[in-house]
Amino acid sequence: MNALAQVCAAVAATVVIGVAPFEAFRIHRPGVQRFLGIEPEGLANVHLWSFCIGARNALVGVGTLVGLVMINVGDPETGTVLVVACLVYLLFSALFMGLADALGYWLPRGGSVRGVLGSGVLPAGALVALAV
Repeated sequence: MNALAQVCAAVAATVVIGVAPFEAFRIHRPGVQRFLGIEPEGLANVHLWSFCIGARNALVGVGTLVGLVMINVGDPETGTVLVVACLVYLLFSALFMGLADALGYWLPRGGSVRGVLGSGVLPAGALVALAV
């Protein structure tokens, strides 16, 4: 795995690990709701999902970092498979967030753009850099 792909993967992992506590544990705070684009009126309806998404994001971020360590100090082939699997998960999660918005599940409509870009660009960049 080339250096650009590794840097993109590491930054993507760091971002999702960093955001995970806000999704899982601090979702009730108004500043976090603004940051995540969540309307406070529906918080009771999304708290379960935000907790699960935060946990999944933390796990996939850790998995990505473990894969990067494996690439550089252990088993590069297995590490690459792990990193690619995590990056695909992150990319598809971002794309599905955009799809949910397009289907009208995100209110107000269009509110997911920042999240889609923030969580999808780096994994996509890493996968492209890996493919080239």
